[in-house]
Amino acid sequence: MMKKIAIIGAGVSGLLACKHTLEKGFNPIVFEARSGVGGIWSQTLESTKLQSPKSFYQFSDLAWPPSVTDTFPDHNQVMDYLQAYATHFNLLSRIKFDTKVISIDHLITPSDHHENVLSSNLWGGSGRPFSPSGKWNVIVQDAQNPSSTEVYRVDFVILCIGRYSDLPNMPEFPINKGPEVFDGKVLHSMDYAAMDDDVAAEFIKEKRVTVIGFQKSALDVAAEVSARNGTRHPCTLLFKTTHWTVPDHFVPLTFRSLNRSTEFMYHKPGEGVFLWLLATFLSPMLWIFSKVVEFYLKWTYPLKKYNMIPSHSFLQQISSYGEMTPLATDIVIFATGYRSDEKLNNIFKSTYFQKHITEPAPFYRECIHPRIPQLAILGYSESPAVLYTTEMRSKWLAHFLAGKFVLPSIIEMEHDVLQWEKCMRLYAGDGYKRHCVSASLQIHCNDQLCKDMGQNPKRKNSFLAELFAPYGPSDYKNLSQGCT
Repeated sequence: MMKKIAIIGAGVSGLLACKHTLEKGFNPIVFEARSGVGGIWSQTLESTKLQSPKSFYQFSDLAWPPSVTDTFPDHNQVMDYLQAYATHFNLLSRIKFDTKVISIDHLITPSDHHENVLSSNLWGGSGRPFSPSGKWNVIVQDAQNPSSTEVYRVDFVILCIGRYSDLPNMPEFPINKGPEVFDGKVLHSMDYAAMDDDVAAEFIKEKRVTVIGFQKSALDVAAEVSARNGTRHPCTLLFKTTHWTVPDHFVPLTFRSLNRSTEFMYHKPGEGVFLWLLATFLSPMLWIFSKVVEFYLKWTYPLKKYNMIPSHSFLQQISSYGEMTPLATDIVIFATGYRSDEKLNNIFKSTYFQKHITEPAPFYRECIHPRIPQLAILGYSESPAVLYTTEMRSKWLAHFLAGKFVLPSIIEMEHDVLQWEKCMRLYAGDGYKRHCVSASLQIHCNDQLCKDMGQNPKRKNSFLAELFAPYGPSDYKNLSQGCT
């Protein structure tokens, strides 16, 4: 009997999960709360564009169209590309749009005790994707008619709900010191991005706008407001943590350096003596690289003039704080991120699973929680090019669902997660929760996935190319077609 697989979300992760499970002969059903594909790309700022070069943000089996010539396509071009992918691989018929998942609940048949299955040393009792006794109930709601609900019983769930949507992270204020005593407007960047372009333009027109934050969304909002309002009504950017921000022309150079030779400079989880010695010997190169980049950025931008030189190195994130000074403003936009782990927690009906979602959530291979059976989570792994990262894990997951390999024991998976955490702490310190150390070890991560799938991790045609050529999506194009 065909196993039923539910995919929650039709953004980049959901489309990839759908395509690769279909490729393995499954018949997935995708639930999407919105009326179209694209996830956060379907609801973003007018000025938003890719942060990574399009050659690293592309599907391995569908190139960007020749008409897209920019290195960093805008959000409309990205949406067209995602729509083309869904159409090319006939994914749209698998998606139930305007269908919001309220919760999911794990069920065990009466012949098995829930505690026995969950306390087994093997994931789901067997280390395999499906269980004859374990199922999931997916409770959905009609987005157009919230009073209408329906329950789907499935064998496996793939969560593709993303990190950066739905549940905004708004600061908590003391009584009588929050938005209720402010004469202007207060909102999150998510709400501003959801406005139509003309509505957003009218909303900020001739207003003093203050944006809180210093990450990508804050800079995008501040840049858009400044461009629309000009110098007569300047936009103010407030932040507690200064980050190094690199110019667009510098980014492709960074991506081209993602090769095996640079990864030798980093310590890796479970590395042998030789690799440990090699990383120790080469690690000063990281310090030199960091200082060179910092010098270039300080030379390029007037950071010192505006007191915006971060107190941390280019490779690390450390908080810094400023003095409290009243500021006259009409609109406050909080670009303060999202409560992604809380959102993930809320989708589980069982308090047993809720208590296992911690920050950072301990995902094996960055998509499997060792204590939550018959479920995978895509789109939570950090990467400079999330599509590339997620596609690799989608292929890995499809191989797992097809029975190509079995997961290690729960203890082994949790040990692997701890090893990665130690590695991240080594380079990021206390800021490891938000640090993309896996970006520095992208090839090493992909090597592990390839070995699990029974694939050759060496994807280049020569020894020199293997060492010094950058790795990208096209190197993994044929992973789904058997061993290479």
